Amino acid sequence: MKALSAFLLVLLVIGGLPLTASAQNSPDRTAPSYDMKAQSLLDLERVQKKFVDLANAVPSDKSTWRPLPDSRSFAELFLHVAGERYGILALMGATPPSGFDGKTFEKSTTDKTRIIEELTKSWDFAHTAINGMTNADFAKLLPKLGPQANAGDVVYILVADCHEHLGQAVAYARVNGIVPPWTVEAKKRAAQKKAEKNPEKK
Repeated sequence: MKALSAFLLVLLVIGGLPLTASAQNSPDRTAPSYDMKAQSLLDLERVQKKFVDLANAVPSDKSTWRPLPDSRSFAELFLHVAGERYGILALMGATPPSGFDGKTFEKSTTDKTRIIEELTKSWDFAHTAINGMTNADFAKLLPKLGPQANAGDVVYILVADCHEHLGQAVAYARVNGIVPPWTVEAKKRAAQKKAEKNPEKK
């Protein structure tokens, strides 16, 4: 009986292989379950707000702080985020502002006000570039990036990159005893809800 069960299992596995291989080689024509344009803009907008809020929370005398000599400073990290919006979206044809130099941009200033201005300026650039795309534009092939690469992949790269550097910025802040503003607000809301559920007896 055990031998028969094992034999049937082998047949099921072998029988399923051609179907699996066929499915892997067939293009997925399923319609997306969400609007990538709207979702990417919403996500990038939320991340932008966190970058600006965190940049505002970092004391000016910490702008040049860096965890290691070969690491980016606070200022360089924020400017790196701003600069990569230009660089990444350029992969799909978006033109960076006149005068932008990716090689020197990160070290162009340590002034908090200017850093926040650059974050805002580059976010406006990214928003305009993505918002101006049609759904068909997201599927536009970019052979120079890979056989099946398209403009939507570039937007996805930007979203992933922003989240990566937000995590890095939060780590920088925590090491310096700076609590992210959105965490402070979340704690306040939680404390308020707790107080409303358990009012003190008079």
